[in-house]
Amino acid sequence: MNDVSFLYDHPGPKALRRYKIFTVIFTIILAAILLFIILKFQQKGQWDAALWSPFLQATTWTQYILPGLWVTIQTASVSMILALIFGIVFAVGRLSEHKWISVPAGALVEFFRAVPLLLMIFFIFFALPALTGAPFPVFWAVSIGLTLYNGSVLAEAFRSGINAIPNGQSEAAYALGLRKNGVMSFILLPQATKLMLPVIVGQLVVLLKDTALGYIVALPELMQKGVNDLSANYGNVVAAAIVVAAIYILINMSLTQFANYLDRRSRRQGRTRLIQEGLPEPAFEIVEPQG
Repeated sequence: MNDVSFLYDHPGPKALRRYKIFTVIFTIILAAILLFIILKFQQKGQWDAALWSPFLQATTWTQYILPGLWVTIQTASVSMILALIFGIVFAVGRLSEHKWISVPAGALVEFFRAVPLLLMIFFIFFALPALTGAPFPVFWAVSIGLTLYNGSVLAEAFRSGINAIPNGQSEAAYALGLRKNGVMSFILLPQATKLMLPVIVGQLVVLLKDTALGYIVALPELMQKGVNDLSANYGNVVAAAIVVAAIYILINMSLTQFANYLDRRSRRQGRTRLIQEGLPEPAFEIVEPQG
């Protein structure tokens, strides 16, 4: 009974056969495309040892890739923390019963979601010094741009998660004597965060990838150091781009796996509390569609 889904019907034998056939066809197509790219690169000499040998040198990593990776991690970490804070604050602001809070909060969220991130970084880096008369640090120009854009998206994710929680949760909390701040802090936000965890992690992965836009304003991050600077010295832009892309993939996969671990742990702790308190587990479980 725990495998019953209220969201979609499980595929039957014919549908499963179609899925397997489609999977084989698309696998063959993707393999053919990958083989075509590999052969084209081979014709252009992109697999020559001379283009890949710099990655066997320690100086390549210590002077280019690792310093760039460190700046990327710093920028992403600061932006993630600020974006999460921004998202929570403005999500609560949009849900406020006071119009003088909810209307400006909603306007700011919609504005920062609508402005392209690259344009926002340009404005912060070039326009603010024209107003203040002092140069603006490139690190903070990129970090603030990432915070405003991704924080606005996260604000909508938090707001959607809070709205998805049944009204009985807050009503029960009010009946127990909690005030609105306590209901939001201890009842609604924790459940909304757990409910929207896949969306939140997905947006944080987007944020991490968007740090590559910092090379436009000469931020010495992984894209700038590991591709532009490295290829300028060794003439191996394709090889450098492949190596940097692999590093981004590993980091993003690690972040996703960590989020999955937190989700499994929270679910396991919930079941453990039910067993310890002698409460029956739910007879039905909503199975979320994968993909």
